[in-house]
Amino acid sequence: MQGLCRSLIVVIVVMALALVLSSEVKSAETDVGIVLMHGKWAGPPAPPIQFLATALRSKGFKVITPVMPWGLKRMYDADYPTALSEIETAAEDLRKKGATRIIVAGQSFGANASIAYAASGREVDGVMAMAPGYMPDQQNFGASVAKARKMIKEGKGEEIASFVYNNQGQDKTISTTAKLYLSFFDPNGLGVMPKNAAAIPKPVPFLWVVGWDDQILRRGEDYVFDKVPKHPRNAYLVVDANHSTTPKVAAPQILEWIMSLNY
Repeated sequence: MQGLCRSLIVVIVVMALALVLSSEVKSAETDVGIVLMHGKWAGPPAPPIQFLATALRSKGFKVITPVMPWGLKRMYDADYPTALSEIETAAEDLRKKGATRIIVAGQSFGANASIAYAASGREVDGVMAMAPGYMPDQQNFGASVAKARKMIKEGKGEEIASFVYNNQGQDKTISTTAKLYLSFFDPNGLGVMPKNAAAIPKPVPFLWVVGWDDQILRRGEDYVFDKVPKHPRNAYLVVDANHSTTPKVAAPQILEWIMSLNY
């Protein structure tokens, strides 16, 4: 009997603790929504992004991790303008869940898209570019770009062909239409980060996070970061990570930065 009483007491204490914890989690919820995008050839799951998403959710942020056209399971099945519309849809989903402030964020190609989305003039309250990648203005896709342009000029823009693209020094051949390929790999197109950074229409908090062991680090702050509109909460962060591990390694600093925005 005494043992039964002890068991009941334990159950009551555990239930009370659960109620307290659940109320604390609810009180910690915020009205900040974050669209968090994976990089090229990734998804789902994309471990560094999922780790960060879990950390963000633990602090009450509303997070959505869409599968984007540059993901492994999609491989450029939609053009870049459509990708921006998909980000907008994800942001609207967050607003339906109570988010009143939206941060667009991503790793590698996802970072590129975050900047492009802000440059499009759509409403955002912050941008986080982690291990930014994909630089059609810097990489040599000349032969494939010329091939795509020739096909489009000849009225073959919807035909599927083979084109070359690159991820962190690794070349790969993909099969897609000339129009889809050119929408991403045009050296003067939507994927050019410096141009997009300068085109962001108004100052919003902007976080650039790069690892010490990442190719883009050597391009410095003037490549993209210095071109975004000035805001007192803009931050350029370098962490001890590589291209893949940056979102996970930088998670504590990313959380601290978002908290500093006083949303």
